[in-house]
Amino acid sequence: MGSGAGLKVDGGVFSQLAAVVDAAVTLERRGYDGCWTAEVNHDPFLPLTLAAEHTDTIELGTSIAVAFARNPMTVANVGWDLQEYSKGRLNLGLGSQIQPHIEKRFSMPWSRPVPRMREFVLALREIWACWHDGSKLRFEGDFYTHKLMTPMFVPEPHDYGIPKVFIAAVGEAMTEMTGEVADGVLAHAFTTKRYFEEVTTPALLRGMAKSGRQRSDFQVSAPLFVVTGADESALDAAAVGTRKQIAFYGSTPAYKKVLDLHGWGALHDELHGLSLKGDWDRMGALIDDEILETFAVVAPIDQLANKIRDRCDGLIDRVMVGFPSSITESTISAVLEELRTPTAQ
Repeated sequence: MGSGAGLKVDGGVFSQLAAVVDAAVTLERRGYDGCWTAEVNHDPFLPLTLAAEHTDTIELGTSIAVAFARNPMTVANVGWDLQEYSKGRLNLGLGSQIQPHIEKRFSMPWSRPVPRMREFVLALREIWACWHDGSKLRFEGDFYTHKLMTPMFVPEPHDYGIPKVFIAAVGEAMTEMTGEVADGVLAHAFTTKRYFEEVTTPALLRGMAKSGRQRSDFQVSAPLFVVTGADESALDAAAVGTRKQIAFYGSTPAYKKVLDLHGWGALHDELHGLSLKGDWDRMGALIDDEILETFAVVAPIDQLANKIRDRCDGLIDRVMVGFPSSITESTISAVLEELRTPTAQ
């Protein structure tokens, strides 16, 4: 993203079907660029069918759908159908999840997540090429094999191309692979500006170099912790929950490397110990103002757009931002418009 580019601003929707239509319509009305579902306690794809039916312009995405709970053919089918039904608005976001969930919750195989995910994306692209171009399907890899596609099973053609594929990545190996084969990365909220600069971006660029692509061919998407409000008391109140969120992620071994980069590795050990005791309030209290402002954008509502832009400039192309319920719709729309407006060169 160049220094003069405007951000795309996205919002999330709960995946409970009864709530999807109102949520998606509200996001589009407020001027959001994207509407994303997550795979937590509901399917991530079904809500996008409703969102596609009741909106016209907003992009629709999964952040994320668990790739290894499925196979490339099933994901190719649902991606193809949603791309057609939404008239080309789908961003297919995939994540690996972690081994216990894949094996014990989904009863699916787990092995070498980075090469498996790479192959998953390559298989998707070959399946879509078969349907789009009429090429023979002959994908054979270490994890997935797709070599049978009779005419009966080829979906009807459409004019909207294939979906963009985003991959969730934190570690350097997954991030580099994402830069090589995907259209975008879904970064984690527990990613600081410094981590983007010193770890994420260099890894993405190494991956892009392998496939001969430019940074302009790729989108970096990231949610942000945002602490905002109309006055100081509202900021203080909003910060309480955000400190607990940061503490929760900081207690997780997979994200210790982010704290290590800032010299806060010992904090992880303390947070992890407290998490085992369920002492969430005390964990939040360990997130001081310096740590809070490192992981979150903290600003009154009238300064929020500038602070978000400063956090993202040159690093992030699209950002997921949530606002407190006390902020009016007109104020939210104004902030979004300011974020999307390119800065002067």
